[in-house]
Amino acid sequence: KVILEAGILTIVVVLSLTAYTFWAARRGKDFSFLGPFLFASLMILLVFGFIQIFFPLGKLSHMIYGALAALIFSGYIVYDTGSIIMRYKYDEYVWAAVTLYLDIINLFLGLLTLFRACDN
Repeated sequence: KVILEAGILTIVVVLSLTAYTFWAARRGKDFSFLGPFLFASLMILLVFGFIQIFFPLGKLSHMIYGALAALIFSGYIVYDTGSIIMRYKYDEYVWAAVTLYLDIINLFLGLLTLFRACDN
């Protein structure tokens, strides 16, 4: 049940964020300003993960970790989709597909962590 919920929510979030990014890019919106914020957020998430490994903080910390991961990788979906629209050339489709694939997988894993912590 938890896997199905995370999968459906991932599909809905990815489709809605991709549609929003295409809509905003047609109106000239550039999402490159998100890069430094997303990188700093990812480093905070990484440190938070290491703290949880060495000092388990409980169910609430797993929920916070999953929610933060879902928010950060939702931002990365917008950022990378905007990069694909604005900066990538036709020959770089493999790299573009890999970046979006990793964002989607990490969003799914963040939602799965969140829902699994809520389910227990």
